[in-house]
Amino acid sequence: MKKIISTVSILFIMTFTMSSCWGIKHTVGEGARGSNEVVQRQWYVLFGLVPLNDVNTNSMANGAENYTIEYKQTFVDWIIGGFTGTISIFPRTVKVTK
Repeated sequence: MKKIISTVSILFIMTFTMSSCWGIKHTVGEGARGSNEVVQRQWYVLFGLVPLNDVNTNSMANGAENYTIEYKQTFVDWIIGGFTGTISIFPRTVKVTK
């Protein structure tokens, strides 16, 4: 019984400490010049295969020529996904920095 509890505890700790282990960053032009950020949440169904909404990074950049786009799975996304994952809906955060 102790072995099962310790194994589950280790898996639980690993899940939350590695929650931000992936991200994609795109640099447009010369990249962000300031710290003006616009953040939206992208929603997916069928375990990430089909997007539910359209996050338009061009409109988020609002005509800027130099900006950075980040797609990442945040801790909040993991928490939301924990509840909505039972019906296969998962979020992802999209951040544009100008």
